[in-house]
Amino acid sequence: MKKALYLIIALALLVLSACGNDTTTKSTSKKETTETNESKEVNLYTARHYDVDDELYAKFEEETGIKVNVIKGEADELLERIKREGDATKADLFLTADAGRLFRAKDEGILQAVSSDKLTEQIPANFQDEDQMWYGLTKRARVIIYNKETVKPEELSTYEALTEDQWKGRVLIRGSENVYNQSLLASFIEINGEDKAKEWAAGLVANFARDPEGGDRDQAKAIAAGVGDVAIMNTYYFGQMLNSEDAEEVKVAEGLGIYFPNQDTTGTHVNVSGAGVVKTSKNKDNAVKLLEFLSAPEAQGTFAEANYEYPVNESVEETELLKSWGEFKEQDISLSVLGDNNAKSILIFNEVGWK
Repeated sequence: MKKALYLIIALALLVLSACGNDTTTKSTSKKETTETNESKEVNLYTARHYDVDDELYAKFEEETGIKVNVIKGEADELLERIKREGDATKADLFLTADAGRLFRAKDEGILQAVSSDKLTEQIPANFQDEDQMWYGLTKRARVIIYNKETVKPEELSTYEALTEDQWKGRVLIRGSENVYNQSLLASFIEINGEDKAKEWAAGLVANFARDPEGGDRDQAKAIAAGVGDVAIMNTYYFGQMLNSEDAEEVKVAEGLGIYFPNQDTTGTHVNVSGAGVVKTSKNKDNAVKLLEFLSAPEAQGTFAEANYEYPVNESVEETELLKSWGEFKEQDISLSVLGDNNAKSILIFNEVGWK
């Protein structure tokens, strides 16, 4: 009887032990599956809509085996989507133009701090967030574009000089709701103070050729149409027009000159396209790998060649077109301040009547 009882107990223990081992096996298997899935993808929410970007993502996939799932949209819409999705969002990396928008993503708690030796090596400190929540990936300058037939380059000097009487009714620029202009004014607040920045904004409004409308390309086309003589515009748009498949855009661009203002004073305003890792990212390591890839020399050279953007990676040589525009002095500020001063910029625009 006792032997039978011992046998029953022994069999029960064996069954329990087997169940326990099976649970452990299943748990381990589930964990390994999850890790395997995470190692194969990164979900990118991007406000950039360029073919060259898609080509680079394909190259990244080929080199790493990590699938890049791309969701495209307007920057503000993507930010709202990430906030709305909350912890359930699939977004790992948010990519957009302008440090002002990147600051907004940081300020709204969407991004997290990340760092790596490669990012530190490849991206200068002034082109990344001071808390390492976003990194610049491409650079563009906001310059003066002018009509070669009506303006001589020696007539140009600084952004501030465009407020002088000789430019009355001759200046073109897009609206104050545009983040590029908000960041431009934010840089003036940092360098010259709020009072001087407001004085500049008011002076420029007084010299507008028309109420602001359209994008940067539209300002260039308005010069060609005789509406004004000078415009403030991002360099990469000018490059795109010079190399456009639209013959009319090429013709417009060929009739314009490019001028880098403030070379003897504070330097030309520059900004970036950049990206940050989303706070709730499920594939953080892969997101950092993609950042490292996009800031490495090969990708930086591709951005410059195909989209006429300046490399942020200082080891990468500029393309012949970018070199042809000439060397220029940049504003000596951290781009983080563009976000810090954004609200002040909007307030000034409203006060001076910049529509």
